[in-house]
Amino acid sequence: MISTKLRVRELLREKRWTTKVLAEKTGMSESYLTHIKNGTRRWNEDALKKLAAAFDLHPTDLFAFRKESGKDIQADINLPKIEDIQDLDKNINLKLKVVPIINEIPAEPTKYNNRLMQVASGNQENFVPVLDSDDENIFCLMVQDNSMSPKFVKGDLLIVSPSTWTRSGDIVAVEYGDSANKKREIMQVNYMDDFVVLETVNHKTGPKALVRGKDDFRIIGKVIYRYQKL
Repeated sequence: MISTKLRVRELLREKRWTTKVLAEKTGMSESYLTHIKNGTRRWNEDALKKLAAAFDLHPTDLFAFRKESGKDIQADINLPKIEDIQDLDKNINLKLKVVPIINEIPAEPTKYNNRLMQVASGNQENFVPVLDSDDENIFCLMVQDNSMSPKFVKGDLLIVSPSTWTRSGDIVAVEYGDSANKKREIMQVNYMDDFVVLETVNHKTGPKALVRGKDDFRIIGKVIYRYQKL
C-alpha cells in the first residue's frame, strides 16, 4: 500500500540540503516545508510539482511506501480506492492510482485479473503509485531477470497501460506466435505497410517480422513509465 507522506526528509539527507536550501529552490516557505517534511501538513499538487522539480524526480518518486501485514485478501478482490489512501486530500486535483505489481504479462489485463495474478505471485501487499492515468486495467510488471539489460534489469518495475495508443518505436507488452507457441514479451514495435516488426529492447537479437493479416500478434499494452531499480 502507498502512503501520501512524502520522502522530503530522506531526500534532504541524501542531497545534504537544509530546509532553507529547499525553500530557495522551490520558492516555498521554510515553515511550510518543515510541516511537509514532518508530515504535519498536507501537500497540494503545486507543492508536489515544485518538490519534484527541485529534487529532479518524477512526482511519484516522492511518495513514501509502507507494507501492511497480517491482513487477508478480500474475497471480492477490489483494488484500493483513492479515498482509502492514507491522508489523501480530497481537494487535490491530482489523478493518483495505485497499481498492482505482477510477475508476468497477463493475457487479458483487467483490474480483476491483474489482482488475481498479483496475489498468485506473492505480491499481494505491493503496489506502486501512478499519476495522470485513466486506464482502469493498468498494471505494473516486475522484471524477473536481466535478459533485457541494459535497458531494463531485474527488479525494475514497468508500468503498462492497455488503453494507451502505440506508435512505431514504442516499448510494448506483446503476444505473438501460433496457438501452440504463444509468447508474451516486452519488445519494441515498428509498424510498416505490410509488416509489424518486433525487436528486443536491447537489440541483441534479430528482429521478428510479422506479416499483417497472416501472423498472429496483438499489443497488450504500452510501457508508459519505469521505476528503476537503484
